[in-house]
Amino acid sequence: MADAAVCIRNAAIEKCQAQLALADEVDARCCVNIAGSCSEKWDGPHPDNFSSDTFDLIVETVRTIIDAAKPTRSFYVLETMPWIFPDSPESYLKLVKAINRQQFAVHLDPVNLINCPRRYFNNSDFLQECFRLLGPHIKSCHAKDIILKDALTVHLDEVRPGLGGLDYKTLLRCVNQLDDVPLMLEHLPDEDYPRAAEYIRKTASGLDILM
Repeated sequence: MADAAVCIRNAAIEKCQAQLALADEVDARCCVNIAGSCSEKWDGPHPDNFSSDTFDLIVETVRTIIDAAKPTRSFYVLETMPWIFPDSPESYLKLVKAINRQQFAVHLDPVNLINCPRRYFNNSDFLQECFRLLGPHIKSCHAKDIILKDALTVHLDEVRPGLGGLDYKTLLRCVNQLDDVPLMLEHLPDEDYPRAAEYIRKTASGLDILM
């Protein structure tokens, strides 16, 4: 790794350590980050994002962050991503086992994992598999929606909850089985947050789930 890249990585690690320490100080449930990308863009696609060397670097980096911050209450979690580890429940579970730190856990963004038509059309089964494999480790979730457009080759767009194809009944049932895990909206214009919250609460009410 070039000297400049090492300096940038070290600075990023120090920033993450400070963020995790602050989260622990204020008794936040978790400190959410992403693993980062080999692309010039912090979250961009890159062929090396799925290499074994990148996986090992993520493991080493997360261990360094947790070992330096020494959290006792907050968990360090990585957001699931479509083209960055963890990109599946299996790869996340592999990370959990490889990192092997009590304060490393899971932030689940199911929409970010729906990166192909098969997962889109079978997202109810996919959601259940995510929670089956990761449930004991999940500390927070993002609430979004996704729609598959009728345009070649494949166009998957994030949309407001209720406007896409995500099976919210399954998602809410799965979240409700966990121990007080927050479900958080994101990426919406200000005026759409009340609409999204209303949709989720109405769906939850129909399942006798209090939100």
